[in-house]
Amino acid sequence: MLANADRASAQDRVRRVGVLSLDTRARNVLETILKEKGWIVGQNLQIDSRVTGGDTDLSRTYARELLALHPDVLFAVSNTSMAALHAEHSNIPTVFAFVSDPVGMHYVESFSRPGGNVTGFTPFEPSLGGKWVSLLKEAAPNVEHIGIVYNPEPGNNSSAFRKSIDEVASKLGIVSVETPSGDSSDIDRLIRSLKNEPNSGLVFLPDAITSVRRVEITALVARCSLPTIYPFRFFCEAGGLMSYGVEIDKYLAGAASYVDRILRGANPAELPVQAPTEFELVVNQKAARQLGLQLPPLLVAQADEVIE
Repeated sequence: MLANADRASAQDRVRRVGVLSLDTRARNVLETILKEKGWIVGQNLQIDSRVTGGDTDLSRTYARELLALHPDVLFAVSNTSMAALHAEHSNIPTVFAFVSDPVGMHYVESFSRPGGNVTGFTPFEPSLGGKWVSLLKEAAPNVEHIGIVYNPEPGNNSSAFRKSIDEVASKLGIVSVETPSGDSSDIDRLIRSLKNEPNSGLVFLPDAITSVRRVEITALVARCSLPTIYPFRFFCEAGGLMSYGVEIDKYLAGAASYVDRILRGANPAELPVQAPTEFELVVNQKAARQLGLQLPPLLVAQADEVIE
């Protein structure tokens, strides 16, 4: 009875959630999960969302706009979104999703005890960097040079993965590891620069800009004939060779459940940051054939999905 009373009390007034994300997917999942929990937009819930497309400057502008609305909870989806909100030093409870290194970026004190007004779900762990390199080498054994692709602008953290990338690359005989510099425009330059470097490949880190531009990006990679591994399956659905990472909607749903708990009075400082425990491997045989690659049977057998 008490739980039901708390539930009713929490929903007596209209609550407000501010969403800062790279596309509309996060808001859709959030609204669906909150509806299952009894929150109805237009009745006891208002959602104010801003879509950034991964643009750093736009993220900062929209972060200030959302804070001015004084929401009860903020929902930050992507490194860029969280960095923009964090820069404003807000005390509003915040739930993040798809943030690479929340401790290293000083958003939380630790996974088990975040300690402040921020918590969330991270689908990444540092060892994934090395895993991406090893899977790429397995798919394309001749690769000796790799480019690490991400938006190098502030807030798009790559250092969490770099140690494991370098360690595994060294063990596998990777001669060089190149990265973009400056701003997001350097992503295309890096990809094109490796086109003329024999035995080259690419590892894409989780990043808002490349996710939004995935159709354009995978087409450029195909034109440059570079074996590439991505962090999410939607890159393979857009024509990419392979991906290894979490199921996006599952992690968005988990983060949305934290928004619900905070709306009901939970303290973000006491909600542990959730790390990934399951990953999916997707391979695209059509992309492999276009690259002239014969994917190892064991690799294909291990895949959770094979796109023909």
